[in-house]
Amino acid sequence: MRLIAENLTVERGGRTILSGLSFLAGAGEAVVLVGPNGAGKTTLLRTIAGFIRPVSGSIRLEGGQTDTTVAEQAHFIGHANAIKAHLTVRENVRFWATYLGGPREAEARVDLALQHFAISGLGEFPAAYLSAGQKRRAGLARLLVAVRPLWLLDEPTVSLDAASTKVLGAAVNAHLEGGGLVIAASHLPLGFARSREFDVAAARGIVPA
Repeated sequence: MRLIAENLTVERGGRTILSGLSFLAGAGEAVVLVGPNGAGKTTLLRTIAGFIRPVSGSIRLEGGQTDTTVAEQAHFIGHANAIKAHLTVRENVRFWATYLGGPREAEARVDLALQHFAISGLGEFPAAYLSAGQKRRAGLARLLVAVRPLWLLDEPTVSLDAASTKVLGAAVNAHLEGGGLVIAASHLPLGFARSREFDVAAARGIVPA
């Protein structure tokens, strides 16, 4: 399986952010996007996720499901945690388990995700009462409730302490060992296995902020 981006040109607000950008990521590999603020890291992730339509160029997932889009085969974790404050932690994670993976064995997938991110004991707490780090772990839990070959992570360690960052790293490394792909943007070391950096600012055609 390979994620291939070719000659991407992306505009936002009438301004060209990326121009003629190409890169490739293979199965079992984590590509960490680096570069200064404004280089286009988040824009690139959101374009792969299908939230932004490129002006030109293409993105394809070779070896993926031919009848679905790249976006439909990806998990996207952005700056927001995508949890509802009035729902409990379990209800939030259950929603994603059912929405992304269907109702079959949803509770088992929820239990696994809560256990991995060490929030099982918070399952019945309303999300509004969680700390910033706990909310982040609840948001990250949806990575484990449905199988998606491509994980797109934008500053995934925000609000996480060192122990929780290791927990995230373990989830990512297990995903890579299973042949998954990860594209992540971060200003901090992530400790992912089989990772390499891709300097967005230095890539061909980037228009600096």
